[in-house]
Amino acid sequence: MSTVKIGKLTDVDVRDLWKHEQYDFSNWLAKEENIKLLDDEIGLTLMDINKEVYIGSYRCDLVAKDETTGQIVIIENQLEATNHDHLGKIITYAAGLDAKTIIWIVKEAREEHKAAIEWLNNNSS
Repeated sequence: MSTVKIGKLTDVDVRDLWKHEQYDFSNWLAKEENIKLLDDEIGLTLMDINKEVYIGSYRCDLVAKDETTGQIVIIENQLEATNHDHLGKIITYAAGLDAKTIIWIVKEAREEHKAAIEWLNNNSS
């Protein structure tokens, strides 16, 4: 019989783990084993991961394709509370790439931005 030791969970500031969204977090997330974990959580099979994809003069953190549907998926990382700037960016990126799925990874989703995303989900095909 083996003895299993249980550890204690502690809160960690994401900025202590990843100092910079582009160079640290996006690079970490783009690794195959980490994308696989994201796939398992959201029910997609992401492939062809591209970092810092230009849409006009802006750059989307990660762009992928869902293997099952062939549709474009964008991933925007924001290691802080949501803001209007990033909300506008994800809409711009989705329009520029004709993405059917947007993944917005944030530390904290403000209620007004949750409502805006819900409204977009309910009023778009």
